[in-house]
Amino acid sequence: MTMRQIVLDTETTGLEASEGHRIIEIGCVVLEQRRPVDTLHWYLNPERDIDEGAFNVHGISRAFLSDKPRFAERVSELLAFLKGAELLIHNADFDVGFLDHELARAGLPERIADLCTVTDTWALAKKKHPGQKNSLDALCKRYDVDNSNRQLHGALLDAQLLAEVYLALTGGQETLALHSSTDGQSDSLPPALKALIESAAAQPLAVVRASEEELADHEARLAEIEKRAGHCLWKAETS
Repeated sequence: MTMRQIVLDTETTGLEASEGHRIIEIGCVVLEQRRPVDTLHWYLNPERDIDEGAFNVHGISRAFLSDKPRFAERVSELLAFLKGAELLIHNADFDVGFLDHELARAGLPERIADLCTVTDTWALAKKKHPGQKNSLDALCKRYDVDNSNRQLHGALLDAQLLAEVYLALTGGQETLALHSSTDGQSDSLPPALKALIESAAAQPLAVVRASEEELADHEARLAEIEKRAGHCLWKAETS
């Protein structure tokens, strides 16, 4: 059975968990057999101020988060969601460090390494492209992944972009079509592998649409950005 993979990203109040900074957003994309099948997206109340530098990166304010649940209120659900999966994280030490810090604050003995395996996609990219820029934006450009909506960082958006980058980085979804019956090569495949490829290719891709709650959170966040900055590029482009 193929291990369930979860592409994960977080946004935080600042750079250092050791200085008391907290997670304020978690975004995940679930991959099964290299296909997206589910998402998880939460905003969380950090009960503290957000550094100006962090706000400039993600645009999430403390006021916007004031009515959101606290990490401790969602932790059991999060652990059940992550357990047994392979986490795909870009610069994994940062996100895992914050998650472990939050687990400790919640009084739990578990750590991410106890629940999951962790694959650092930055390390994968660095190995494949030594000496080159391997930030998420650089990889999106290298693999023709459209990141034009990434004026601000967002955990779910970044997880979605990273999922596309990971599939391209590790061979891409295109590999399922390399041995189609029209090119004459499928006859040379072992029957079990041929059946797996045909089965995966026949399954429709899941379309996971935003819930009403997620849409409301999105609109509230845009309004907060417009209020704080006096202008919101996303609203201007989509209005």
